Amino acid sequence: MHNISLATDNFSDDRIIGDGSFGLVYKAQLPNGLTVAVKKLDKDAFQGVREFTAEMETLGKNRVRHPNLVRILGYCVSGDDRILIYEFMERGCLDQWIHEHSDDCTTFVLPWDTRAKIIKGVAKGLSFLHTSDTPIIHRDIKASNVLLDHEFEAHIADFGLARQVLWSHSHVSTQIAGTMGYMPPEYRSGVTAATVKHDVYSFGILMIEVASGRRPNWPVKMEDGTSTALVEWAMIMVAEERHMEMIDSSMSKEGLKETEVREYFRIAFSCTNETNRERPSMEKVVTLLDEL
Repeated sequence: MHNISLATDNFSDDRIIGDGSFGLVYKAQLPNGLTVAVKKLDKDAFQGVREFTAEMETLGKNRVRHPNLVRILGYCVSGDDRILIYEFMERGCLDQWIHEHSDDCTTFVLPWDTRAKIIKGVAKGLSFLHTSDTPIIHRDIKASNVLLDHEFEAHIADFGLARQVLWSHSHVSTQIAGTMGYMPPEYRSGVTAATVKHDVYSFGILMIEVASGRRPNWPVKMEDGTSTALVEWAMIMVAEERHMEMIDSSMSKEGLKETEVREYFRIAFSCTNETNRERPSMEKVVTLLDEL
């Protein structure tokens, strides 16, 4: 803990690079020169302890490794403090590149090819989790939980809500979890069981968000003055054959093929199917995205 305190300048506000669920994330340089991300969980919240346990059970104890998952490098327990140490991602989170205008983003808007690459990376990471010997459900797939390395490769992060599922159990009874705008419609009818299809739905919403540049938890204002949710807006636009108008207005459309855009949204809508069992597996989604 002493070394971690030194590496973060005693958890200085100047070192904060993110606000994860139930804790702050700091940029730190270890004595060996390695730059890492340090998450200090809220010691006053029960959720902080629960998140620490969830991350250790999914990423730590099982040594889960995949190119599209963030790696946990270590942890520290000292008194009431719970610290998780991750590999550092140079480009930050996907959310800031899609929605925010930071110094890095003002001069570079993510082009279509990069967005498609990121989406494929997330799909591959989820497919790996879902097909592991003991499948892992992330339960909080969203833009701020997708980190980007120097080459804009996607790395799924923040496993504080994750659950492992035995193959003998198709679901885990649990409380509602996730983020508004990304949560599946079955939650509205009181079905709160965690399944891999929960992640598939959230991924479909993420696809629409990344392509359109619109936040899922913000209403979309329609031409008649009414407002609707992102997925409903997207369905209306597709029904009116206005696929190209859905693309982020800040992004260049030069060289962008309408056939590819149509197929991209077709995949997204299959993932956001209202009926849980009609959504494809993430393995299937990876295959479809590779065919793009």
